[in-house]
Amino acid sequence: MRVLDAFHVVRLGFAPVDDVRRRIQQEQLGHRGRTGDPLYGIRRLLRRHHDHHSERSWARLLAGLDAGDTTDEQLARTRGAAQDLRLIYQTGDRARAIAAPYQWLAYCADADIPELTRLARTIDSRRAEFLAYFDTGGVSNGPTEAVNLLIKKIKRVGHGFRNFDNYRLRPLLHRGIDWNTIHATPIRGRPPHSAA
Repeated sequence: MRVLDAFHVVRLGFAPVDDVRRRIQQEQLGHRGRTGDPLYGIRRLLRRHHDHHSERSWARLLAGLDAGDTTDEQLARTRGAAQDLRLIYQTGDRARAIAAPYQWLAYCADADIPELTRLARTIDSRRAEFLAYFDTGGVSNGPTEAVNLLIKKIKRVGHGFRNFDNYRLRPLLHRGIDWNTIHATPIRGRPPHSAA
């Protein structure tokens, strides 16, 4: 069963936020983001979940949006759609997760922002995989990707392996696998002298 896990969908959902921010900067300023540009200064705050904002970061985010966003608030609406997509995964219930994407897709269609429309088409074409996340109890391929990354690092550090057995042994040793090794019997030394 193919599953769209939360990590990859949220990452996919925040890509349009960066695309819209870059497009607005290019249209308004004629260059890519630089230090001092209002939208460039809040690029990390745009991705932050609302629970993780302090009063100061909320004030910075709102000030940056007021100073740099378009009059129809394209960046703010794109950020809102990305946050709503993240919240769908936090429902945990399949019945609520079935209804939520319809509302989200309708919001994206009504927003009339090209980046959001492209994202909505992608999510809509993968609806079965999207809902499979709730059928499987929140399965993720994150642990598998972590192990694959570790194996690639070991191969890179080893500068390649000619022998597959050595290549196989290296990740197993690196992961700290307990082997069923038979320990040798210790050699018996001289008995201790008895104290008289």
